[in-house]
Amino acid sequence: MTEHAHAPALLRAHALLSADRPEDALRELAVLPESDAGSALVFELRAAALLQLERWSEAGDAARAGLAAGGPDPDLLCQLGLAEHRLGRPETAERALLDGLAIAPEDVSLLCVYARLCLEHGQLDKGRRLVELAAAQDPDAPIVYSTRVQLAHAGGDDVLAQRISREFVAAHPENAQAHALLGGTSAARGQVRSAYSGLRQAVANDPTDRDYAQAAYEARIGLHPLLVPLRPFTRFGPVKTWIAAIVVIYGLRSLGLPTLSAVAAVAWFALCVYSWVVPPLLRRWLMRRWR
Repeated sequence: MTEHAHAPALLRAHALLSADRPEDALRELAVLPESDAGSALVFELRAAALLQLERWSEAGDAARAGLAAGGPDPDLLCQLGLAEHRLGRPETAERALLDGLAIAPEDVSLLCVYARLCLEHGQLDKGRRLVELAAAQDPDAPIVYSTRVQLAHAGGDDVLAQRISREFVAAHPENAQAHALLGGTSAARGQVRSAYSGLRQAVANDPTDRDYAQAAYEARIGLHPLLVPLRPFTRFGPVKTWIAAIVVIYGLRSLGLPTLSAVAAVAWFALCVYSWVVPPLLRRWLMRRWR
């Protein structure tokens, strides 16, 4: 029997992948007869499912098998590049991505995966140029939005990262990653309620993702009233908060207010101790309560 005879099975596998059910897609592909299981399309679907499951090594093997079966293909080269990138092999990843771009220089996925590779090696300007090329082809593609968020965050612009995340949610309200990124960028800016809201919606859209569930759980803990005194640490970071405290303490002393300076110093020390002791104890207590 030919691949066309098993087109319904391939369509089901593709639909399962679109529904974020990669394990079911793999089971669907596993029942194909050996004569059909070696086609490039089947390997591409298998690699896509394995990438969703973060089984990077197996995904790379499937992409290589697809290339061996059908020759150079931009989608398979993109899958191989992503798998190699996740395995920490940047040279092999770059080679695969460049081979793919040589075939399809305007491929949005290839451009964005290459941008992420550049990002992790400190090549922010190159990454931005690649994303601009991708956005010129499909500005509303989810991978374009998510890569722009990562670049903004890597560049230290959390305000821009959050704004792009909001645009991502507006364009793709059913996309779990969009809500997760909005939650993450809100958390980076110390906006605890917005962070929990975004992550909770990500879990609602994709309840099978454990990372979303864990992040939402941590954000929920952050909403507890006992952690309100620690919001400056969350909003500005420990270093900036420490600098502000030092400025206040020594500023009061230089103004001839030693008593207030001492009170501020004791309050700062108490806040530091509070930040070391209360969060872990609260987390343990809430874990027992929510189980």
